[in-house]
Amino acid sequence: MRPSFGARPTKDGVSFRLWAPGARRVDLLLDRRHAMQRRQDGWYVTEIVGLTPGSRYKFRIDDEIDVPDPASAFQPDDVFGPSEVIDHDAFAWRAQDWRGRPWEETVLIETHVGTFTSGGTYRAMIDKLDHLAATGITALELMPLADFAGRRGWGYDGVLWYAPDGAYGRPDDLKTLIDEAHLRGLMVFLDVVYNHFGPEGNYLGRYAPTFFTDAHTPWGSAIDYRVPQVRAFAVENALSWLTDYRFDGLRLDAANHIMAIPGEQSMLQDLSVTAGELARATGRHIHLVLENGDNRASLLDAAQEPPNGKYRGQWNDDYHHVWHVMLTGELAGYYGDYQTPRMDLARALASGFVYQGEISEFWGKKPRGEPSGELPPATFVNFLQNHDQIGNRPLGERLESLASPQQIEAALAVTLLAPMVPMLFQGEEWGSKVPFPFFCDFQGGLVDAVRKGRKQEYAWAYEKYGDEVPDPLDPATLQSAVLDWTGHTQEQNARLALVRDLLALRRKEIMPRLKGASFGDAEAADNGLLTAHWRMGDGTTLRLLANLSDHEITSTVSTGTSIWGGVIGDLLPPWSVVWRLGG
Repeated sequence: MRPSFGARPTKDGVSFRLWAPGARRVDLLLDRRHAMQRRQDGWYVTEIVGLTPGSRYKFRIDDEIDVPDPASAFQPDDVFGPSEVIDHDAFAWRAQDWRGRPWEETVLIETHVGTFTSGGTYRAMIDKLDHLAATGITALELMPLADFAGRRGWGYDGVLWYAPDGAYGRPDDLKTLIDEAHLRGLMVFLDVVYNHFGPEGNYLGRYAPTFFTDAHTPWGSAIDYRVPQVRAFAVENALSWLTDYRFDGLRLDAANHIMAIPGEQSMLQDLSVTAGELARATGRHIHLVLENGDNRASLLDAAQEPPNGKYRGQWNDDYHHVWHVMLTGELAGYYGDYQTPRMDLARALASGFVYQGEISEFWGKKPRGEPSGELPPATFVNFLQNHDQIGNRPLGERLESLASPQQIEAALAVTLLAPMVPMLFQGEEWGSKVPFPFFCDFQGGLVDAVRKGRKQEYAWAYEKYGDEVPDPLDPATLQSAVLDWTGHTQEQNARLALVRDLLALRRKEIMPRLKGASFGDAEAADNGLLTAHWRMGDGTTLRLLANLSDHEITSTVSTGTSIWGGVIGDLLPPWSVVWRLGG
């Protein structure tokens, strides 16, 4: 697909295209002003002969305002500065034969580039890739990179979707990180945000007002995907990450806030179909994952290869929530929907989602979700922690600070060997206690707005902890979240050894049997005993027996050959996990 948006080098120079249906005139600003030609449907175009990559430019709208390119490939001076022409074809890829890995081999680790290392850059991450591969992780997932205002942020306030944020390096630095990951057999995923734009640095409303609707998301105006050019902007952006940067997969943030048109194919389906066409044309494995609070099972199918309208997997918040309630006892907010965590965990293990059409108190006392038990188990991405579940806490504490090591290790033994796709959060593999609080770098009135909003949302925390609650605008808050890599080789190395053992077993016994696997059944007894089984793709049965309590439990020995854990006589010790494989 030929890109419709942005600046692209040609054999004679550089072509520029801007969709600005609300503008009367658009000029390209280089060393001087160049009038752009208005075409049908609001497009402005021009080609500058002799111009080279590296040139910087802006667009002048109606002689009133100078703006960056909304499809800018790079912003060397942040979102308010000029855009830079990038020749994506000039990068010399080393992993030329890389075609990705099957979905069944996926073990994710979610990371934030700015806090993953003390260097906080794409290139600094390269030094840690060998550690990830040795641990048994197969897929590095990066939190959003679309250029956002300031030098610090989670990335969910991006305004220039095609430009990787310059705080972490240049486009070639990101490509080098991905290339080095591929050389080590690691896939690389990217978190993308197609439900809103950030509050600072977005000028689309000025020259393309039909980009947005009157509806609102929790973060701003909703994007109007009924408009063909708007839909193309998102789909082509996904293709840019998958082709120009060779990402192996994308995770779409909060898809339940992406506008769908009743009775028509949605942007989500268009994106999946287009990515599938790319996969077929290149022979690559391309994986698309959703975050979707609506639990829409009809959008999902891990077995659809390549994508053709559906999504390989979904982050399973239900799975996280039941573990969190079980291990911490917290029932505030959305945790209040999980009053029976062991029973809810059994449901998640037996059929994917906990909420499959039941009434959710937190979600407005309305039905939430669709039946999911007919899907392959690998459709569900299960995790005990992620950026949201840590960072949306007032102090940003990890589970490691809230539950006992024995409890966490039992939860890991279930999560990393179950036939769902597991995901860790950076440092979780060695039990890091480094917090991950919310941080940003806005200016002007947004500074006061962010602080006021946080104090309203977490009034109880400010009353309880006072100045201990991190200020998201303080540079020290980001610094507090930077991983301390000494922990993974010293006092906490026993946790790392456990995770490596579990993932080695997953690679040997679970991954080869995942394709064609199906859900079975699971039960949770009042005494804390959890049992579950799945039919694997080779016809064997995978069985789980776990004591999720603080006391010993009498249990009969399960059938099959033990592959993890064991039974001492007929007693299961507290927080013990046994996995068996066989008949």
